[in-house]
Parts: sequence; structure tokens; C-alpha cells
Amino acid sequence: MHQHHPQQLIYGCMGLGGSWDPTPYTPADVAVAEAAIGAALEIGIRTFDHADIYRAGKAETVFGEILRGDPGLRETITVQTKCGIRVGESGLAVHYDLSKSSILERVRASVRRLQVDYVDTLLLHRPDPLARPELIAEALTDLHAEGLIRSVGVSNMSAAQMTAIQRHLDLPLKVNQLELSLAKRDWVEAEIMVNGDQPISHDFPVGTLEHCAQEGVAVQSWGALARGAYSGADLSDATTADRATAELVRALAETYNTTAEAVVLGWLIKHPAAVSPVIGTTDPARIRACADAVPAGERLTQAHWYQLFGAARGQDVP
Repeated sequence: MHQHHPQQLIYGCMGLGGSWDPTPYTPADVAVAEAAIGAALEIGIRTFDHADIYRAGKAETVFGEILRGDPGLRETITVQTKCGIRVGESGLAVHYDLSKSSILERVRASVRRLQVDYVDTLLLHRPDPLARPELIAEALTDLHAEGLIRSVGVSNMSAAQMTAIQRHLDLPLKVNQLELSLAKRDWVEAEIMVNGDQPISHDFPVGTLEHCAQEGVAVQSWGALARGAYSGADLSDATTADRATAELVRALAETYNTTAEAVVLGWLIKHPAAVSPVIGTTDPARIRACADAVPAGERLTQAHWYQLFGAARGQDVP
């Protein structure tokens, strides 16, 4: 394996803590979390991504227990969490809430569950159409002043939405976490179809990645491994394009003497947006298989990058 690049890969803790309902987690759930975190640390990952809703709060709670049991660990890692989604409240399956009171309440609860003095980065999880940017800014400023958060960012937001918040906020938005992968290609489609004659079938807000680059906002990608679609998932019900892409990924992994996971992540990393992939699997072997992602992305040729893109979209670029 090549030298590890800790700065770019992120471990996503959504899978830790057992079931998605509020039933208590078990010792087995803690063991799964310990093994996953251990594998992530082993390949040089130092940033751990949470959200208040993951596993009904148990992802943060289990992580907090592990931090408490390993007192030196907190100083060597970056912890980020998200707020803004409410699940199963007020008779709704899901709704978004970036009101000032909600942000303050949710972040304080996350800090308690994680058993930390502060989180390094707080992300606003989804745009809330009812939120007022000036009140979001007040909440973030208060939490920062209290020392509960060190920096702030967003998730699933466009350049325009970020600008609307930033106008009221002295703290710079440091991160935008978006769904970007070889399976979720809207962000690339939006680039190539700007003046295309094919009907636009993408909904990615044009200019968002360019805005992030210009403003020094780090781009993170959730769903980066596309749930294993091209690196080991069961393909019995898959589309022809997905099967062909998985086959190409396997062939390229051999060509570059690396893993399928590293090829899939390397395709993301090759893009000049400098994407940091968030790895969500809890399987330690699959986490370790991502170790080579950054060098794989650096070595991937332009032709191979376009081959992967064309295979995944099921047709050549226009």
C-alpha cells in the first residue's frame, strides 16, 4: 500500500450505534464501532463525521463512550457533527429545523452525548426553508462564543444558500458536505451540460463547487462509495451500466495494483474540487481497502477518469 493521506478521507459514523430506533445499543454495537474506528485510525483517518440524528443519537453516544475509554484519542482527531433534521417529531416522519433555539438545543445535546468539551466543526444538515439566515448566524455565533464549536459549515446547500447565511455571519463557512460519487454524478453533469443540447436531467446547482473553491470552503462527499455499487455490492438487480462500471472498476484496480474502493474514491479525488470522501461502511476490511484512495486518484489518467464517467452514465459524453 502507498503512504497514507490522512487529511482527505473522513470516517462517517452514521453506521455506529445499532438500530435507527431509540432502543438501547448493545455491547456488540460498541464492538462494531470500536473495530470500525480502529480501522479508520489505522489508515490515517483523523476526521470523524456525526449527526445528531444518526441511530437516534446512539452514534454520538457510542462514540462518546469510546472517547471516554481512550482519553488520549480526542486530542488526535477532529470531530464534526450536524444538526437541522428532526425525525419522528410533531407527527412528521422528517422535517427540517434550523431555528435558533433548535440549533442551540441540538448542539448542546450532541456535545453531551459525544462527551467532548467542543466539536471541531458543526454542519447545518439540510436547508430549512423557514429558517432566517440572521437567526442561524446568531445561533452559530453564540455557540462559538461559548466554546462549544470551533468552526462551522453546511451540508446539502447551494452557493446561493451559503452566501445568504454568510452575509450575516462573521465566522467563515468552512465546509460543504454534498452527495457526490460515481453513482451520484449530477455535479459533473452540471459542468458538462452547461451548453449541451441534451435535456438537462441533473439538479445540481451550477456554480456551487466553484464557489467553494473561490471561498476556501472544503468540499466533503457523503455516499462517496455509492453503497458499494461498483466495489462488491450484489449486482443481481443492477442496471447494465452499473454492471459494466463495476467490471471496469475491477479491471482498473488490477491495472493500478489497488482496490476497487480506491478506484471509486480516486475518481472523486481526481476532480479539482479537492473532494474529501466520507466513508460510511462499518466493515473494517472495506475501510482498510480505502487506504490507497488519494494516490489512486493522483495516478488515475484523464482517459480512465472519462472511461469511468461514461460507463457509469451509460453513454459517452456529448
